[in-house]
Amino acid sequence: MSEDNKDLGFEYDDDEAVAFIQNFLPQELKEKFSSDELNYIIDLIYEFYEDKGFLEETDDEVEVEIDEEELITFVIKQAQKDKVGKFSPEEITFIVQGELAYCESLDIFD
Repeated sequence: MSEDNKDLGFEYDDDEAVAFIQNFLPQELKEKFSSDELNYIIDLIYEFYEDKGFLEETDDEVEVEIDEEELITFVIKQAQKDKVGKFSPEEITFIVQGELAYCESLDIFD
């Protein structure tokens, strides 16, 4: 999520998100993912959101339902396609949950 996120109406900081996710991960995964890999995965998560139209501004407060399984599958396939790494669904699930927890800590979903 490298673009200027002030346009999205919240203060999302990539470095803080990576640090938050690294702290969120279980001990056995903390060493497995570099900051660059986590940034890449965060970018894929937001690419998925954008492709689904979740980042578009609407006049109404619409509740967005994220299909976590579809998101995880998208991230795994893109990472393999881009030759970044082969990740398990469980590993990506922890990263997605960490990213969502970071967003909640910023009150993005309120």
